[in-house]
This record gives sequence, C-alpha cells and structure tokens, in this order.
Amino acid sequence: MITTSPPETPPDAPPSQTAERQQWMAVLARAAADALRPHCARLPAHTRLRGPEIGLVMLRGRMGGDGAPFNLTEATATRCTVDMAGRMGHATVLGRDMEQAELAAMLDAALQDPALRPALLAAVIAPLAAEQAERRARDARRAEATRVQFFTMATMR
Repeated sequence: MITTSPPETPPDAPPSQTAERQQWMAVLARAAADALRPHCARLPAHTRLRGPEIGLVMLRGRMGGDGAPFNLTEATATRCTVDMAGRMGHATVLGRDMEQAELAAMLDAALQDPALRPALLAAVIAPLAAEQAERRARDARRAEATRVQFFTMATMR
C-alpha cells in the first residue's frame, strides 16, 4: 500500500517556492503521459530511487466541505521518485500509469534546477495548466446546463 506524504522541500525553502512547487506538481499529476513524454526527451539522465510502484491510497471526505473527516474510498495510485543531478523528483498520480509517474517525477526534479525552471515553466507547466483549466471550465459549463431551478416551490407560498 502506498502511503503519501508531501514531497520533501528543503526546510530553508521560502514559502513562495513551496507553493510554486505544489502548483507544478498538481499540474504534472493531472497530465497524461503522452503530454509529458516529448518534454522529458531533452532532460538530463536520471536514476530511479523508488518505483514506479502501484498501490492504494485512502481518499478522505468532509461533510459540507468543513465537517469532520471520514474515509470515503480507496483509489489506485502510482508513485515514483527519481534523482536527477542531485535533485530528487517525486510524483504520485491516480491510476496505474507507471510511465506517467516516472515522467512527472523527472520533470519535478528538472523544475527544481534554477537553470531549467523558467524554460520548463513556460514550455510545459503553463500550457498544461491552461489546458486543464479549460477542461475544468468546459466540464463546469456542461454540468451547469443540467442544473434544475426550483423557483416554483418558493413562489407557491
């Protein structure tokens, strides 16, 4: 079973760097392997430290979004950790795609390199984030089209 914990960010890392890493890791975790593969071809060599390995994670929920947490269900997840030039890259992705987890971990390690970060943020993370935001907006529009308004109940009184 996979137990997840936040990636190790150096203790002296400024909060803005930690938040930035959380953002790019979220984008990488949601991206398909096909979208990541072309960008990893130019990266430096890496060494696998752990995985990729498949396991289960427990998903927790909260009633109303802020109530007491409860165990909702389990989900299949794949994790991988790589070393690239002394930088450790981590990834945990939903599903069983081992290649996706390794590619995301490679990009996480590369994004920690200050020399590579600006180019990778512009070429990989920004387009993927925009695509994911558009997909979320499209899904929200489709869901909104099915919403039912119960105005008659309020006006009958």
